[in-house]
Amino acid sequence: MSNTRDRTPRNGYSMAEAAKKLGLSRATVARYTSEPREQYEARVAERHERIRELRDQGLSYRAIAAELEVSIGTVNYALKKAA
Repeated sequence: MSNTRDRTPRNGYSMAEAAKKLGLSRATVARYTSEPREQYEARVAERHERIRELRDQGLSYRAIAAELEVSIGTVNYALKKAA
């Protein structure tokens, strides 16, 4: 199933807050605000590739996390997944 719709931002509201404010269910808010799966997976794959490149350049986990503005756990996961 191809989903080409754009993500609708929640403007800082949690899903529960947005659902209450809009009079919709949380599932409906999630459906309209979530990034399409294909885009998410592509973005994550690019980030994991960048993490591997930076590690190959000799950067530490902490330096990679700071560079990409992700947690050290995310760096660790990407590198373990690549191994």
